[in-house]
Amino acid sequence: MRSEAYLLEMKDIVKTFPGVRALDHVSFRVRQGEIHCLVGENGAGKSTLMKVLSGVYPHGAYEGEIVYKGREAVFRGIADSEKAGIAVIYQELAQFPELTVCENLFIGHEIMKGNGARIDWPASLRRAEELLLRVRLRVDPSVKIKRLGVGKRQLIEIAKALSKNVGLLVLDEPTAALNDDDSANLLNLLRELKLQGVTCVLISHKLREVLSLADTVTILRDGAVVRSLDARAGKLAQRDIIRHMVGRAIDDIYPKRNKSVPGEVCLSLKGWTVYDPATEREILHQVSLSVRRGEIVGLAGLMGAGRTELALSLFGNTPAYKITSGELEVKGKTARFTHPKQAIRMGLAYVTEDRKRNGLVLIQDIRFNITLAALRDLVKGLAVDRQAELRAANEYKEAVGIRAPSVRQLVGNLSGGNQQKTSLSKWLFARPDILILDEPTRGIDVGAKFEIYQLMNRLVEQGMSILMISSELLEILGMSDRVYVMAEGRIVGETPACDATEQIVMAMATNAQEASA
Repeated sequence: MRSEAYLLEMKDIVKTFPGVRALDHVSFRVRQGEIHCLVGENGAGKSTLMKVLSGVYPHGAYEGEIVYKGREAVFRGIADSEKAGIAVIYQELAQFPELTVCENLFIGHEIMKGNGARIDWPASLRRAEELLLRVRLRVDPSVKIKRLGVGKRQLIEIAKALSKNVGLLVLDEPTAALNDDDSANLLNLLRELKLQGVTCVLISHKLREVLSLADTVTILRDGAVVRSLDARAGKLAQRDIIRHMVGRAIDDIYPKRNKSVPGEVCLSLKGWTVYDPATEREILHQVSLSVRRGEIVGLAGLMGAGRTELALSLFGNTPAYKITSGELEVKGKTARFTHPKQAIRMGLAYVTEDRKRNGLVLIQDIRFNITLAALRDLVKGLAVDRQAELRAANEYKEAVGIRAPSVRQLVGNLSGGNQQKTSLSKWLFARPDILILDEPTRGIDVGAKFEIYQLMNRLVEQGMSILMISSELLEILGMSDRVYVMAEGRIVGETPACDATEQIVMAMATNAQEASA
């Protein structure tokens, strides 16, 4: 095919960091008007490649050549790539919560009056309404963006890109934090934009999305392109993509476990009702559930169902939430935690859904993060035994499979999968009996997911109890022994995982909402 058929060509891109070659002679080509999916394990080089394209790593900071619209492109910063018509939307949205939707849409390229001395607000609002309509979003452009959910905020970022006459739209894990409805809405929008002539590069770990959308799939592994697959030549198979991503076949994403009869009840909740002073409303209503020793219990539900709020209230987040009624028993003893340290001492651990903001100290190293939750166990006299701390960190690094040169590596420099393993290690070092996992595989690749699933299976085989919150129904069904379904702060159903299907779980969640509407 002639070179002119490609909107973008990145030729022999090499990008190195101290001691690491992140991109090793990567060549990447995108056809005009296609949806091109870029996949690979965490740390494969996907985001680095897009940062080279966007000018985050400017011309001269890498080797190789970028050709855009048939001409060599020299981007010395983000402003240069945006001027050329390239927009990159990252997983962590760059928005100003205290500003309105309209202000966020045009910040940095405001619509000005006459001589450019003042912003033309009426024209800005009219243009904002046009852009929001184009992304099928009906919201008041004068409302503050902090009042909107993450799904709507993603659409606003796309509208912002369209306001700059974007020709190439790059989205980095756009559905990682979205529920199924918002994800489907976003994917349908990308299909519509393709029909309107917008070319899209999508980075995603959700292979079902990739298979449903992609015209072309490029697979990176260890900083190099290992395969480019053309969906127009025939239907792509998920197992083939996985094999190229991880360098080996994974026949079953959810590894089999030697299941035994669960033991005694380790965590029991009856009539748990919680009030949120911030919103002045009851957020959990008469919740009852149980988790047995050696069992994985899945907690499913749509976004806003109250699953994370339940986990936080169990773990002692009472400064934020007020428990108005209900009984909690942990290992047969009545409990009510007013601080997480009390829950930790009783054998509970909570792995947050937001590892970067709430789970890890990114500016510290692996050693610091792994030992943080139980540092008191390493105190010798009046100081921390640094040698014991180092030994413990190395032990968990090896046991969990954190890929890093040493435990002195800063956590902020790790891939998402290795950050998640570090977050898990932190709580495993506290030696819990009951582990609450909130979205344990969000934003990580299929290979890292498989390793975390294997770890979960080992833990329950050793007698630990796991309560797993997940928005991925296949993950809930593939890993759980029993499933509870939540909707609007209530438990609306319970079923053995072997009897459940995606349709059954979704029917439970949505019917409860329809009944209360």
